[in-house]
Amino acid sequence: MPPDRRSGQSLIEGTAVGEAIGSGPAIVLDSPGDLDRFPAGGVLVTGITDPDWEPVMKRASAIVTDHGGRTSHAAIVSRELGVPAVVGTGCAVPRCR
Repeated sequence: MPPDRRSGQSLIEGTAVGEAIGSGPAIVLDSPGDLDRFPAGGVLVTGITDPDWEPVMKRASAIVTDHGGRTSHAAIVSRELGVPAVVGTGCAVPRCR
């Protein structure tokens, strides 16, 4: 995530997956069942992903998760889809709500 423009500090830090930069509205989802409220090109922000999340991930311009590392489901699928991700933030969901 970009630095907070007011303080110059990062809002969220984690492990980057890929070298691209994604942008769009940050949409916090608690369940893959919320697909209908996720716009194409949005930034998916969630706790963790599993295979049920793939339809949402295919719509995302970027993926951000609270949990996971370079070998997590979100990281692997983001590489397969060519979508940038930041995983293991520990705090993205509450900060983006």
